Amino acid sequence: MRELTPLCWQLLLLSTLVYCSLGQGGVLSYPASLSVSPDRSQFFKLESVALSCEVQGNSTGWRLKRSTVSGERSDCGRKWGKPQGSSCIVSLIPSDSGVYWCESGSGEHSNAVNITVHAGAVILESPALPVTEGDSVTLSCRYQVTPSDLTADFYKDGSLIRAETTGEITIPAVSKSDEGLYKCTNSEGESPESWMTVTDHSLPASLSVSPDRSQFFKYESVSLSCEVQGNSAGWRLKRSTVSGDRSDCGRKWGKPQGSSCIVSLIPSDSGVYWCESGSGEHSNAVNITVHAGAVILESPALPVTEGDSVTLSCRYQVTPSDLTADFYKDGSLIRAETTGEITIPAVSKSDEGLYKCTNSEGESPESWMTVTDAVPTPIPSPAVPVLSMSLPRLLCSLLVGSPYLLVTIILLVKGCRSRTQGDRVEEE
Repeated sequence: MRELTPLCWQLLLLSTLVYCSLGQGGVLSYPASLSVSPDRSQFFKLESVALSCEVQGNSTGWRLKRSTVSGERSDCGRKWGKPQGSSCIVSLIPSDSGVYWCESGSGEHSNAVNITVHAGAVILESPALPVTEGDSVTLSCRYQVTPSDLTADFYKDGSLIRAETTGEITIPAVSKSDEGLYKCTNSEGESPESWMTVTDHSLPASLSVSPDRSQFFKYESVSLSCEVQGNSAGWRLKRSTVSGDRSDCGRKWGKPQGSSCIVSLIPSDSGVYWCESGSGEHSNAVNITVHAGAVILESPALPVTEGDSVTLSCRYQVTPSDLTADFYKDGSLIRAETTGEITIPAVSKSDEGLYKCTNSEGESPESWMTVTDAVPTPIPSPAVPVLSMSLPRLLCSLLVGSPYLLVTIILLVKGCRSRTQGDRVEEE
C-alpha cells in the first residue's frame, strides 16, 4: 500500500470527525437512569421492588427519592426502603404509590417512574419504563390468589381489546398506536390503569394547552387542542380522570370549539389528557390538576427545552397584600421571592423536577417540570469536534459510518494516491 501524505491523513480524519459530530453529536441524555425490578408499574400490597440508580460517571451523592400520593417526600432509607448496595428494596403498601426518581447533590435528575400499589385482588403487569417501537411486549393479569379460570379481558383506553384464556396478551412488535392506558378484568376483580409509553422519533399529533400550565383553580377554563400532522379527521381529545371516568370531549365534559375543547374545570377533572385517532394513534399526554385550595403554582404543562427562559409563579384565588412566596424543588426550598415568582433564564436538565410554592394563603400542589434536550446545531469549526470527541465515540462512529462517509474516504484515498503518484513522476 502506498503511503498517504500528511495532508491526506488530515483530510481523512477531518471528514470522519465532521460526520461523527453532525450525525451523532449534540444530543444530551439523562446523567442517570432509574431501573425497576421487576419492570412493572403496578404491585400488590407487601410485594417488594428493587429500584436502582444507574449513573454515568461518578455515582457519589446520588439518592433515590420519591413523592407519594399523600404528598410525603423523602430519600430511600428515611421512613421507607432499605438501601442495598446501589439499589433500594421497598416492601410496598398502598401509601407508597407515587413518583420515584434519582437525584444528585447538585440537583441533576434521572427519568421518573410512576408506581401504583393496589390493595385489590388483581393488577396488570405492564412495563414501568418506556418500550421501543418494534419490541415484543407482554401484558399479564396477575392475581393475589390464582383463580381456577385465568381468562381475562384486556382494555386499552377504555375499549376491550380481547379476552385471553391464558390471562396475558403479547404485542409482537409494539408501535406508537399501542401507546395508551391499559387495564385487565377477571372474575376476581379489576386492575388499576397504567400508561404504556412507546418511544420513537416523532408523534403523529401533539396536544397543546392554553394557558400552558398544569395546575388550575376550580371553575377556571382551559383550552385543549390537537395539532395533527396531515389529515386531522377522526382525531379526538380524550381523558382519564382520577375518579376513573374516561370519555371524549363533548361527552359529559368539555365544549368542542373548532379544533379545540374548552373545559370549565372542577377538581374531578384532574387527570391525564391526550389526543387519539380512530386507528389508536396517540399524541403526547398531559397531566392537569384542579385545586380547590387558595394557591396554585403556574408551571408549564408541556415540556420545556434546554436554554428556554421559564417563569414559575405562585397564583392566588384572592390576591394577598403580601405576595412573598417560597418556592420548592423536590422538597427543598429554592428561595423566597417578594414578587411571587421566580425566573430560570436558561433552563437545563438539572432544573427538571417537582415544584411547589407556599404563601401565607396556603400551599400549592406539586407539578413535575420536564426539560427536553436542545436540538443539536452544526459544529462551526473542525477544532470543536476534535477536542470534544472521546475515543470510544470516535471508534463507534467509524464502525457504524454511513455509506456517504465510506464513499468520501474512498475518494479521498484515491485522490491522495493519484496526487502522490503525480508528485513522484514530477520528481523523476
